[in-house]
Amino acid sequence: MLKPAAVLVLLAASFLGVGLAYVIGAAGVAGFFAFGAEPFLAALPRRAFSQLDVFALMAMPLFILVGELMNRGGISRALIDLATVFVGRARGGLGHVNIASSVFFAGVSGSAMADAAALSSTLVPAMKEKGYSGAYAGAVTAASSIIGPLIPPSIILIFYGAIMNVDVAALFAGAIVPGLLLSFVLFLMNAFFARIHDHPTLGERPPLLKTVRRAGLALMLPIIIIGGIVFGIVTPTEAGALAVIAAFIAIAAYGALDWRTVKGAIFGATLFTGSIFAIMFAAASVNFLAALAGAPDALAGWLAAKDFGLNQYLAVLTVVFILTGMVLDTQIALILLAPVLVPAAYPLGADPVHLGVVVCFTMTLGLITPPLGGVVLVVAAATRESYWGLMRALIPFILAEFLLLIVLLYTPGLVLALPKGLGLI
Repeated sequence: MLKPAAVLVLLAASFLGVGLAYVIGAAGVAGFFAFGAEPFLAALPRRAFSQLDVFALMAMPLFILVGELMNRGGISRALIDLATVFVGRARGGLGHVNIASSVFFAGVSGSAMADAAALSSTLVPAMKEKGYSGAYAGAVTAASSIIGPLIPPSIILIFYGAIMNVDVAALFAGAIVPGLLLSFVLFLMNAFFARIHDHPTLGERPPLLKTVRRAGLALMLPIIIIGGIVFGIVTPTEAGALAVIAAFIAIAAYGALDWRTVKGAIFGATLFTGSIFAIMFAAASVNFLAALAGAPDALAGWLAAKDFGLNQYLAVLTVVFILTGMVLDTQIALILLAPVLVPAAYPLGADPVHLGVVVCFTMTLGLITPPLGGVVLVVAAATRESYWGLMRALIPFILAEFLLLIVLLYTPGLVLALPKGLGLI
């Protein structure tokens, strides 16, 4: 009787809006009682803290703080102007600027949500004034925002490297080419729709030298972060600390360094970081229970019975992560599923770096797919566009991004070329 009762309580808590960390933690603890494993609960706190006591995770709050400072301190405007200089003259210029801005933002914030929020409030209104439909402007913003979790610094890649014990520098290097390919695919899609709908070019653009000089301080951030980590000069945590210092210097140069900006950035970063660590702590109970229940061994036995090859298992793994990414938060899905499902691919010949980049890309696609689509919710709230209207406009972009995912899945050389060239693997 305990199992159905626990499930009903957890479902009720979810629908009543109880925090995910509490729901997941309660599910884990209830599971211990349901399976008669309550004596092991005494070891749960130590196991949970051991999962959080990972040096690479120290970088995550620092990069979150950099993103908050960027959005509040005027760095966003400088990067948008820089994107306008390079791609604004093409047909569909503001759509290209939107995508290029996401590429520049990706080298600073590492968060799809932060990028979507920043661009929704700045570029979407400008695109609507130039004749773009609100749904299309929001769809381009949502589709391009997931470049953020791919091009370093990426919060999700740091998170994955910590929980799966994969070198973060190698993951960063491996994600650069996929991130740039994603931006190229989106540029092509925007050019196609610009020709069909006769989207305008930008008649004027900011002065080249002045814009580059103003954006130079903002561009210090990705240079410090990516260059320092990939070339082994600094650890991810040290790069995060240096990026915070550089962000303070940049916003001071832009005249936006005041107590209100700093206080808001620290408060926002603290809330975001605290929610992630609370979820990780709660998810540790589910992972511990899965280990006690023999889930990894059961999965290995199932794979042996099915006699999957690498390509078949990668397909299964991708489908599972796509489906879970549609309904679960990215960090939650990773911490619940990756430790159980991913290691089974290693004996089949999968490379940990290639698999890590592909899994993280797969999970981020869930941010723009129904029934939830966290990024789409952010864009809808910021632009006051219909959620389902945005989803309809997003369908072509989602299909193109899934096609790129398949290419990356079965062409590991695209992911591994840079890490191998730099001697990281």
